[in-house]
Amino acid sequence: MLTAFARAFKTPDLRKKLLFTLGIIVLYRAGAHIPVPGVDYTNVQECMDQAEAQQGLFGLVNMFSGGALLQITIFALGIMPYITASIILQLLTVVIPRLEALKKEGQSGQGKITQYTRYLTVALAILQGTGLVATARSGSLFQNCSVSDSIVPDDSIFVTITMVITMTAGTALVMWLGELITDRGIGNGMSILMFISIAAGFPSALWAIRQQGKIMDGWLEFSLVILCGLAMVGLVVFVEQAQRRIPVQYAKRMIGRRSYGGTSTYIPLKVNQAGVIPVIFASSLLYIPALIAQFSGSDAGWATWVENNFVTGDHPVYIITYFLLIVFFAFFYVAISFNPEEVADNMKKYGGFIPGIRAGRPTAEYLSYVLNRITWPGSLYLGLIALVPTVALVTLNANQNFPFGGTSILIIVGVGLETVKQIESQLQQRHYEGFLR
Repeated sequence: MLTAFARAFKTPDLRKKLLFTLGIIVLYRAGAHIPVPGVDYTNVQECMDQAEAQQGLFGLVNMFSGGALLQITIFALGIMPYITASIILQLLTVVIPRLEALKKEGQSGQGKITQYTRYLTVALAILQGTGLVATARSGSLFQNCSVSDSIVPDDSIFVTITMVITMTAGTALVMWLGELITDRGIGNGMSILMFISIAAGFPSALWAIRQQGKIMDGWLEFSLVILCGLAMVGLVVFVEQAQRRIPVQYAKRMIGRRSYGGTSTYIPLKVNQAGVIPVIFASSLLYIPALIAQFSGSDAGWATWVENNFVTGDHPVYIITYFLLIVFFAFFYVAISFNPEEVADNMKKYGGFIPGIRAGRPTAEYLSYVLNRITWPGSLYLGLIALVPTVALVTLNANQNFPFGGTSILIIVGVGLETVKQIESQLQQRHYEGFLR
């Protein structure tokens, strides 16, 4: 990987793309430290310095924002509204025929869906920004902080509107920066910004584990976490690269005096076909009961049960529910993102068939059978990886921002692999060596 980056910097046009991407990353990280108008930054930092400031219901969103959420900066919402909008549009494409027709129109239809995604991102940013301001005012953003009620001292309508508009504009700017990276830089812009947001929290989280450790001044726990992280990275790379290749043969066709087809290819079905989306779905869904119980302020039995089982994250009910939701969403997302009948129809249309399987419905049934078989180990793998922070919370007494959590490792490894592949493909286009030298 380092060799690919070194060779890329020696190529002028690739060097410009890499430097442009690095410049956008620096701008993005700078915006993550500029506070929103109306926030008492001194009180925010005091709450951040306390032991339990990083724990609570907002760990996932704070991780995707690179720590900007709890500091209430202009990029506090980060890339999360865009991710949510993209997932919603992808799910609605299966339900709404109009969106499905746009998806089949090619580049023009995809451009229209991207425009809808931008509109939905702004709407979600307004909604989430309003919720964040209300949470900060109520003192619920930080746990066990003596000055959490004074984070937003002015409760006037003008200050509220200003804060919401600022954070919404910050989200729109982040979305624009991501699209700039995609167009003029290297890799997928949104994925790169997500990668940077997660990686930015690694040094502080690792050093916090070293400071909280008790054996050999915390260096033993620090070393164990590093070894655990390396083992997880190796496991994730192995599973993410694993795929079932279904062979496809295309019949030879004569059109005029020319023959077409007669080639052999394959359909790559990844073991983890759903990626990290099931983990995000399950985490977001489990936050809803805790948020309802927290904002209701009720002392009823249901609210107490929810706070005892779904807030801390280390309760057996939470662990089992989290694992089962990940497995369910893995099958659910694979079912809506990969349509065996559509693939079988396209193969039949262009004269393709799987050796030993009849074209049409038998091919669709075979693809569905294989997909279900490989989704089981993929979903179980996702569930086990996602439970690593919970295990660390119990064994190492680490906080919920455990650096090598399942979601963070999946995103970092996935984005890293795709970015390196894109760099290597562009290098091969510019430094192609044939058989004759």
